[in-house]
Amino acid sequence: MKASGRVPATVWIHRLLFMALFSLPGCSAPSGPEVEREVTSTLESFYSAMKAGDATKAMTFIAPDALFVESGRLETRAEYEKNHLPNDIAFEKQVTGKRGQWQVKTQADTAWAIAMTDFDGTFEGSPVRFVSAQLAVLTRQDSRWLIRSVHWSSRRP
Repeated sequence: MKASGRVPATVWIHRLLFMALFSLPGCSAPSGPEVEREVTSTLESFYSAMKAGDATKAMTFIAPDALFVESGRLETRAEYEKNHLPNDIAFEKQVTGKRGQWQVKTQADTAWAIAMTDFDGTFEGSPVRFVSAQLAVLTRQDSRWLIRSVHWSSRRP
């Protein structure tokens, strides 16, 4: 400081730059309950489209470069749409699942969510009863969340 007690302009500029730099994380994508609801809504809309038998709508929630993991197999978006989605739709239409609450975590424009679903019913004439774990990774693109990856695993109850 100068003897006059005034702070030089360069000190004020440095202070302002310092404050601006540390406020940048606050300018990032919003997080918290609102984002968790958006992510959960995207996932539930995906599953609802399957339950309704609407493959086209289900795929609108899937990113172009998405990957799916189930039963030790890896599928691209195109492979999932062609080979696996029709079976998922048939299953969702025939078997009732009770999904627990989604646990959602976010960092900037990336989210990961996990839920457990208890399935109990009949599929293609055979009884089924198991617990499924779903882990989904989503990213926000153009103000909407897209599913980038889903990993399904299951076990007996």
